[in-house]
Amino acid sequence: MKKHLYFIPGMSASSKIFERIQLPKDIYQIHLLEWIQPLHKNESLESYIDRISVFVKEPNPIFIGVSFGGIIAQELAKKFKSPKVIIISSIKHHNEVSPFLQFVRKTNFHKLYPVSLINFLEKTSYYFAYKKFKRTLISYRIYMPLRNKTYTQWAIQSFLHWKQNQTIEVLHLHGNKDIMLPLKYIKNAKVIQGGTHVMILTKTSTIQSEITKYLA
Repeated sequence: MKKHLYFIPGMSASSKIFERIQLPKDIYQIHLLEWIQPLHKNESLESYIDRISVFVKEPNPIFIGVSFGGIIAQELAKKFKSPKVIIISSIKHHNEVSPFLQFVRKTNFHKLYPVSLINFLEKTSYYFAYKKFKRTLISYRIYMPLRNKTYTQWAIQSFLHWKQNQTIEVLHLHGNKDIMLPLKYIKNAKVIQGGTHVMILTKTSTIQSEITKYLA
C-alpha cells in the first residue's frame, strides 16, 4: 500500500517549490496542497485548518510542511492523527522564534507590514531592472504568487500568534544559515549544512534523502 504524502508550501508560496522532490512512485503518492484564501484577516487558525482539511482524502496521511506550512502540517497531523510529520525551515514550538519576532508578536508591530507597497515596488522594479534581476523577480512571482493583503495579514498574524498546545513527534530539518528562523533558537532539529530559509529550493537532494530515510 502506498504512503500518502501531503506537502504544504511556505507562506505565500505555491506548491511549485516541491517540483524538484522525486520519490519512488511505487511507494509514495504525493499530494500538493495549495493555500486557500482566508475568510478574513482575523480568521482563526482552527477554522482555517478545518477548511483546508477537506482536501485531505487519503487515510493515514503524512504531512510535510515548509516554514509556516510546517505549522499547518503539525495542526493537520493532530486532526488526522498522522503517523509521521516532517517540517522544513519551520518551528515546533512558539518559543523557537528569535527575540525580534517575539517582540513583534508582543507589540503587534506586524500590523504595519506594507503589503501593497511591497507589491508596487516589486512591479516597478521589474520594468527598470537589469536582465539578471528580472529573472530573479520572475522566479519570485512563480514560487510566491499569493501576496494579496488579506492573506498576507492573516498568515503573518497566524504564524506569530501560533501556540503549540500539543507537542507531537516530528522530523525537523533546519538549515544552519537560516536567517529568518535562526538555528540557535531551534531545538532537536536535523541540521542541513549551508541551508537557508529557502533550502527547499537549494538543498533539494539532501532534503529528499532525509525524507526517504525517515519514512523508510
